[in-house]
Amino acid sequence: MGYGDLQLFDIIIFAGIAIFLVFRLRKVLGKRVGFQKNSTNASSSTKNAIKEDNIKNAIPDLEEDFVELKKAYEAIEDFDHKDFFDGAKSAFETIINAFNSGDNKTLKNLLTDKAYKIFEEAINKKNNDPESQIFSLNIKKIEKVSVVQDKITITIKFISEQFKNNDEGTIIKKEDLWSFEKPIKSKNPNWLLSST
Repeated sequence: MGYGDLQLFDIIIFAGIAIFLVFRLRKVLGKRVGFQKNSTNASSSTKNAIKEDNIKNAIPDLEEDFVELKKAYEAIEDFDHKDFFDGAKSAFETIINAFNSGDNKTLKNLLTDKAYKIFEEAINKKNNDPESQIFSLNIKKIEKVSVVQDKITITIKFISEQFKNNDEGTIIKKEDLWSFEKPIKSKNPNWLLSST
């Protein structure tokens, strides 16, 4: 057996390995025969259907006063009304306290430009009350949820009890309608107060 025979033998071995690999790959991956619909379109439509089902399934049972929030669940991925309520109540308290103490800097970060101008004007006219405090706060109802283009707005009816000069005998019950908004696709979890 000469040197040339060894090269021929190596070529035959490599060809055998290549043929073996082609058959194994074909067996694992399959082969495309004739006209077949593109499976990527089918799989993407299946994924979309599954995603829509998951969104629908993710909407919890909501009390009658909060049914409007279904629109928020349909519009915003990972929306959770309990987290939203906690944030809205916290924002209400922070905004009322900032307004009463004349803290424009805090208000600027929590309000839309239009709402901020209204609050700023009220502070300049001394319509705020530094002695006022919040005693209790509840969300009574979701009045409306609207989705316009890329923005969602949720209008909440708050029921609060407020008092002055640390005197609980001066408690007054108030109802307020506040609207919070944010861009639907925004990853920022913060909502801004747009109207009161």
